Amino acid sequence: MCGRYTLYTSPAKIAAHFHLHQVQDLIPRFNIAPSQTVPVVRGESSYRELTLLRWGLIPHWSKEEKSPYNLINARAETVATKPAFRGAFRQRRCLIPADGFYEWKAEADGKQPYYIRHHDGEVFAFAGLWEHWEGETGKYIDSCTIIVTAANKLIQPIHDRMPVILEPVDYETWLNPNNNQATSVLTALLKSYPPEKMKACPISKKVNRPTNDDPACITPLP
Repeated sequence: MCGRYTLYTSPAKIAAHFHLHQVQDLIPRFNIAPSQTVPVVRGESSYRELTLLRWGLIPHWSKEEKSPYNLINARAETVATKPAFRGAFRQRRCLIPADGFYEWKAEADGKQPYYIRHHDGEVFAFAGLWEHWEGETGKYIDSCTIIVTAANKLIQPIHDRMPVILEPVDYETWLNPNNNQATSVLTALLKSYPPEKMKACPISKKVNRPTNDDPACITPLP
């Protein structure tokens, strides 16, 4: 799964990477956690926007705002068919900017957190879905989820799953609304990221507390 990640890249670099017309001011984040508001890229190449959504997808048919299911992640193997995700998979795909994420490795003395990032330290994109939910009182929430798949060889010793990371060349294919019937084209993108393009290092257990949100969270252990 993917339950924590970072986004501390400057707004200017985010705008350049995702070809955005403008990016609002973003606070550098070193420990983004579920239920928090996160930046998401939506739209076609002619006009992409960065907007803020709640992390933890609420299906549009849910009776309540608080879903009994844990929908911070969607499995790549079932995302096209599972009722909670299939509508969003066809019509509401998005990119979730990040510059690293965390996984925990089970060890004899407890779980050791690792920080995993692109080998060049640059911003990248998780494959995501978003959904619009509206309650009976008129309250509405736009929320999102991160798609996960089998771990690559770098991450396998740490965890058996990893988020789907898309190559920039595939952003338009993923976002293009005209691909709503091209299930095979879209599912082909939901694969493990090449391990040689990533780095992983053990870090302090400070990251275990979501309230800790500063550069010390990603500092490698000596």
